[in-house]
Amino acid sequence: MVLFKSNSSQIKYKRIILFLVAVLFVILTNPVWGQHQPLYESEDRFHPVIAQNGMVATQEALATQAGLAVLEEGGNAIDAAVTIGFTLAVTLPRAGNLGGGGFMLVHHADSKETVAIDYREKAPKGATRTMFLDENGELDSEKSRFSHLSVGVPGTVAGLTLALEKYGTISLERALQPAINFAKNGFVVSRDFYDSLGFALPRMSNSTASMEIFFKSGEEPYNAGDLFVQKDLAETLELIAREGIQAFYRGKIADAIVADMEANGGLITKEDLADYQPVIRQPVRGTYGDYEIYSMPPPSSGGIHLIQMLNILEPFELKKFGHNTAQTIHLMAETMKLAYADRSKYLGDPDFVPVPIAGLISKDYAEELRDRVNLEQATPSSTILPGEPNHFSESNETTHYSIIDRYGNAVSNTYTLNFSYGTGITVPGTGILLNNEMDDFSAKPGVPNAYGLIGGEFNAIEPEKRMLSSMTPTIIMKNNRPFLVTGSPGGSRIITTVLQLVLNVLEHDLNLAEATNAVRVHHQWIPDRLNVEKGLNHDTIQLLKEKGHNVQISDVMGSTQSVMKKDRWFYGASDPRRVGALTLGY
Repeated sequence: MVLFKSNSSQIKYKRIILFLVAVLFVILTNPVWGQHQPLYESEDRFHPVIAQNGMVATQEALATQAGLAVLEEGGNAIDAAVTIGFTLAVTLPRAGNLGGGGFMLVHHADSKETVAIDYREKAPKGATRTMFLDENGELDSEKSRFSHLSVGVPGTVAGLTLALEKYGTISLERALQPAINFAKNGFVVSRDFYDSLGFALPRMSNSTASMEIFFKSGEEPYNAGDLFVQKDLAETLELIAREGIQAFYRGKIADAIVADMEANGGLITKEDLADYQPVIRQPVRGTYGDYEIYSMPPPSSGGIHLIQMLNILEPFELKKFGHNTAQTIHLMAETMKLAYADRSKYLGDPDFVPVPIAGLISKDYAEELRDRVNLEQATPSSTILPGEPNHFSESNETTHYSIIDRYGNAVSNTYTLNFSYGTGITVPGTGILLNNEMDDFSAKPGVPNAYGLIGGEFNAIEPEKRMLSSMTPTIIMKNNRPFLVTGSPGGSRIITTVLQLVLNVLEHDLNLAEATNAVRVHHQWIPDRLNVEKGLNHDTIQLLKEKGHNVQISDVMGSTQSVMKKDRWFYGASDPRRVGALTLGY
């Protein structure tokens, strides 16, 4: 068969084919041509998602789609954040919630202000310092983690609503629309959801309401591919859409929560719910090179210690040592120990205790701490004590999402029930899972909590006090505009996870996907152990051991959801460490 008649015609046709191939390549790789950019392909997961108008990164695909739809309709980042928060309460019930609380960092472009919305849970008025100690004065972890006593007064509904009223543009009814739809009409169960129910069964078996919602007859969890419907939760969400937060804190929902508390020895009363208020706080602010770091203030410890560690590490010029080399990891680990030692003594609810914020994030204090870092050998944690920041003073199941919109607004939000599915207890008739955040207090100062964190007097239980947190929602600005928005779940490892994501981008010049995928390490002072994810070079591990580090190979750490704006492009990346996450732009 003669395909081409002459050499000249062959050349002509070949040029046409090459031109068409080139055009096709541009179309497929240029974000201008695609409205919804997919998450990076599995074989090429080290490239971030790219878009022109806005970006959303969350732990759950349906929530990401719901948030992006709001942006496409002309809504802003705050509108999308509130929509996502309510949607995750339906589609990611192990962490998304109505019965928990959290922190939202907002950069509002019109007012040029960056604020922190604290909607952390509070201790009920009836809480006491010794409520989780047995007759021998020892901590009863069953009470502090899996009983109605372990429930803090929820803040999520009040916090999301406040954000929408103050900085949003859409109605509460519109923000709740996707959540109501998924609760009423259902969504398809993923393998990850199915697996999580298997782990939750032992605790949920003590709650009839939880078993009726999350399991079929005979304790059989919903299987991957099944349609999962939550009728009670749909009615709760519809009630909030009609009546606002009054329904949750003063009306029918409040009555149901209080009735469940009274029937099961819990402490939350109608007065506790009616008096709950979120707080708008000033974020903590630091610098790293040409960048401004904004993060969550107390009662989160995350922002303070993120900035504190960046201050200590900045002069070391880690880029010269190399990304994840033994020397870089050694310096990070020594810095982590110092920060977590300070956390144990100085952090708590600033409405109750004098947290020395200015001292802890001071560059001068960081210089003093830096002098305590042995450049060659690990310092035993037993020899490390909290520092003296007042000399410089003038403050594991969670989910995070990040958003930047085309108007220049940015949101970094982390919220939680504490453990996966919280207590495992559902308030009958409401579909609301209850948190177990009271375990985040220092029930007995000096005794580790569920995450191994040591707490002191500043975080002791008091009525109406907010418990200490490690959540670290963060917005990094460059030239007074949002550059990077990030955060992570992970209990005590949240702060160090965010630290490494930030350093990977700002110090090591990794693109956002590379920064997300890179191996992570963690040290929290006590226990004296350097946790390292699988994948770190064997020779590097050996060098760390020779420096005196007690290296232990760990499970994966955190699950960052990050977006950034560089020049005129938006970039985003969802962490592959937990399945189901999705980043989308348009």
